[in-house]
Amino acid sequence: MSLGWWRLVYAAFAGFLLFHGFSTSENAPNYSFMHNATSAPFLSYYDYIVVGGGTAGCPLAATLSHRANVLLLERGGSPYGDPNITKLVNFGASLSDLSPWSPSQRFISTDGVINSRARVLGGGSCLNAGFYTRASPEYIRQAGWDGRLVNQSYEWVEKLVAFEPHLGHWQSAVRNGLLEVGVVPFNGFTFDHINGTKVGGTIFDEQGNRHTAADLLEYANPRGLTVLLYATVQKILFRFRGRRSRPEAYGVIFRDGSGIEHRAYLKYGFKNEIIISSGALGSPQLLMLSGVGPVAHLRSHNIPVVLDQPLVGQGMCDNPMNAVFVPSPIPVEVSLIEVVGITHFGSYIEAASGETFSASAALQGGFILEKIMGPISTGHLELQTRNPDDNPSVTFNYFQHPLDLQRCVQGIQTIGKIVESESFSKFRYDYMSWPGLVNMTEHSPINLLPRHYNSSIPLETFCRDTVMTIWHYHGGCQVSRVVDPDYKVLGVEALRVIDGSTFNYSPGTNPQATVMMLGRYMGVKILRERLGN
Repeated sequence: MSLGWWRLVYAAFAGFLLFHGFSTSENAPNYSFMHNATSAPFLSYYDYIVVGGGTAGCPLAATLSHRANVLLLERGGSPYGDPNITKLVNFGASLSDLSPWSPSQRFISTDGVINSRARVLGGGSCLNAGFYTRASPEYIRQAGWDGRLVNQSYEWVEKLVAFEPHLGHWQSAVRNGLLEVGVVPFNGFTFDHINGTKVGGTIFDEQGNRHTAADLLEYANPRGLTVLLYATVQKILFRFRGRRSRPEAYGVIFRDGSGIEHRAYLKYGFKNEIIISSGALGSPQLLMLSGVGPVAHLRSHNIPVVLDQPLVGQGMCDNPMNAVFVPSPIPVEVSLIEVVGITHFGSYIEAASGETFSASAALQGGFILEKIMGPISTGHLELQTRNPDDNPSVTFNYFQHPLDLQRCVQGIQTIGKIVESESFSKFRYDYMSWPGLVNMTEHSPINLLPRHYNSSIPLETFCRDTVMTIWHYHGGCQVSRVVDPDYKVLGVEALRVIDGSTFNYSPGTNPQATVMMLGRYMGVKILRERLGN
């Protein structure tokens, strides 16, 4: 096989993994409450101010709007109407856009792994492979959530954004391969998290249109909600009532797309609150910019300290993902994540396929990937500047814990068995060995880490060398460390954080369903508290 052909494979591999994009429902809903922040008054008052119109913020704001006056501030634009972010078949256009107003904002962790954070209404649900699956019952119990309300909240989400995929030949072969190598039983199509192999949900409909958390704003009361786009919050405002009182959040300062400053304040009322839903990077970053964080770190950036909270930005996690590209001798369908193998050892096996993965290559084949449960390894987040538009510095410490590495090795071994299974035989070249595929991946430019170019390397080294993200990062404002079980920020009043930054572990195989559920769940709980129910 020629060197040029291998280079095409490497280009395809890098293109697919580094340049995924957004897509969304093609027909934009008529949201009368959605405006560009340049049209906002310089001063306004609300019962609730939600910072971040992402995967949790949209369902949260939609729910609260039925009993209160809500402002939802989103630093990005609308996901609707852009032809580059509409269809599944265009999956790739937006992440390659590095402009200041791109729906994605690239960042590179100190680990050398290329990543992205969402900058668009709908948030992280616009930056994923569309897989929809619930958290396990054990996860829900450990979180202390009300199981009945959790189920109702999932169902509320699923009515608008979750669909059953139609499996093509590649995904069917992966499903059958998983069963053949012992990832059993087969649980059919289900949203539930069950050990074995299953077909999960997808947020892509039958026409290949993506549905995101922004679609959940269809549930909103238009008279109770204002959504401002291109509104970047600079900081939360705090005040003290009395000599020994705790700091109380009472407003925010945000800038519109023209750089003009606006202020939004809470109306008078002891149950009114500011809720940060800016994601695992944005929420701890905003707390620090507002003076809530490790005192020495805040002072190093000349930020006035409101509350010394050393655990803000700690516990950062990202589920490490490793994938193997499998060239196919026959055409394969374009597919994203539809099937998952939930193994007994804590690795999740998934796949994606398609004929073209980058502009520089046209190849038949696809990827089989594994990612680990949890993870156990943790890192931290720090400010780099005082500019909220800049990325913070993030360290995830991939595979720091030996159990994470052990799970990766077992996951890669399982992928090897699937590739060599009878179920997968028509999708592999007879002359391409499994060690050859592993070596090909080891040589691919998929991150910024140094490579080991021996013909045969231990799988532990392979896992470390080829680690990637699948955008499941979380932590930074964790429950019982930064927020209490009701997501109220410890040590301050009238401030909550509701998003994936509060998670200790990533829920289920893919978190987006649970993050959307959490927005609805906490919206209902907050309104019950407000109304005295």
